[in-house]
Amino acid sequence: MNRKVSVAPMMDCTDKHERYFLRLISKNVLLYTEMIVSEAIDRGDKKKLLSFNTEEKPVALQLGGSSPKLLAQASKIGEEFGYDEINLNLGCPSRKVEKNKFGACLMKEPDLVADCLSAMQSQIKIPVTVKTRIGYDNVEDYESLYNFIKILKSTGVKTFIIHSRKAMLGKFTPKQNLNIPPLKYEMVYNLKKDFKDLEIIINGGITSTEQIKSHLKKVDGVMIGRFAYHSPYMLAEIEKEIFKNDNILSRESIIEKLIPYVKTEIKKGTRINQIMRHTLGLFHGQVGSSFWKRYLSENMCVRDADIKKIDHIMDKVRLAPQAHSVG
Repeated sequence: MNRKVSVAPMMDCTDKHERYFLRLISKNVLLYTEMIVSEAIDRGDKKKLLSFNTEEKPVALQLGGSSPKLLAQASKIGEEFGYDEINLNLGCPSRKVEKNKFGACLMKEPDLVADCLSAMQSQIKIPVTVKTRIGYDNVEDYESLYNFIKILKSTGVKTFIIHSRKAMLGKFTPKQNLNIPPLKYEMVYNLKKDFKDLEIIINGGITSTEQIKSHLKKVDGVMIGRFAYHSPYMLAEIEKEIFKNDNILSRESIIEKLIPYVKTEIKKGTRINQIMRHTLGLFHGQVGSSFWKRYLSENMCVRDADIKKIDHIMDKVRLAPQAHSVG
C-alpha cells in the first residue's frame, strides 16, 4: 500500500463524509478514520461505527484500546468491513483517553502494546500499523524511543507513524499537545537510519508540499493533519507534485461531484451540515472564500429531508463560488 502521503486520523474530523470529500480531491493519499475504541466496536452498532463508502479506499481503521482480546476482535471486524489497514493509536494524549488506558499512556507499557499487536496480527491478513509519539512527559530521549520501537518491531509490525512531538500526559489539553511540545524531526530521521527495514512515516507540523518533499528524502512517508482539514485543496497540489497526477478536479467540479452524494445521504437521514461542514476550507486562500464559509454557515443547518429544499440549497452552493469570483 502506498503510504507516501496520508491524512491523519482526527477526532470529529475524519469521518466517512470527510473522507469521501477528500477522495474527490486526491486519488492517492491514504485516508484514516477517527480513532474508534475497540470496546465500542465490541458493544456498539458496528455498522454505524464502521461502514464507509468504497470510493473512500484506500482507507485505514484506527483503533484505540489496550485489551489484546478486544483489539484482535475489532481488527477482524474491521478487515471484514473492507478496511485496508488497522492502525493502533499510541499517541492520543487526552485525559479521557489516558483514564481508559489507551493512546499515548501506553508508551509506558511496551510489553502490553506488543501483546496487543501480536493478538491483532494473529486475526487478520491486512497490515497492522502503529501511530505513536517520540516520547511522553519527561521521557523523550532517543534511546527510550529506540527501545520502544524495537520491542514493537519484534511482533512483526513493519510500519510506524511517528508524531514528532512528545505527549504531555495530564498536563496539556489535546490542542496544546499539538502545538506546545517542540517538534524533533531528527529523532524520526534517526529511527529510519537505525531501522532501515521498517517503514517510517513522519507526522507533526507539516503544512506544505515543499516540506513533504524535504521529509521524503529522509523517511518513507509523510502524514499531514489539521492543515489538510482546514485547507483541503492542498491535496490537489500534493496529487500533482508528489504523485505526478495531473487529472485533478477544480474546486467547482468537486462541489458538482459532491451533490449526488449529499442527496443520497440526506435520504438516509444524514443532516446536510454533517457533510458540508467539512468543505468550509475548500476555497481557503481564494478570493471570496469568506463568502463561501458564511453561506455554508447560514444555510447548511437544514434538519429535514425535504429534497426540494435540499435541491435549492445545493443549486446555490454550486453557484456560490463562481458568483463571487472564487477560483
